[in-house]
Amino acid sequence: MANIKSAIKRNRQNEKRRIANQDVRSRMRTEVKNALAAAGTDTSDETLRRAIKQIDKAANKGVLHKNTAARKKSRLVKQIRNAATADQA
Repeated sequence: MANIKSAIKRNRQNEKRRIANQDVRSRMRTEVKNALAAAGTDTSDETLRRAIKQIDKAANKGVLHKNTAARKKSRLVKQIRNAATADQA
């Protein structure tokens, strides 16, 4: 446990941020999972849009780096397109 006042405050701040970031990350992962589950269905466009929106929100809040967010969006779209074409074939 920290003894210095500034270190104690830093620990409190870090804990608050960790909990807030955990919430953002959890929502993002849930939306991505829902988008992958809905791939090839009628609602796939809507769920993909919501997943991309959550990834962008995570990047804006600093939970993800902007390049990480771009990579995640790119891979998600690619996975959904592959799943949709596999369902049609």
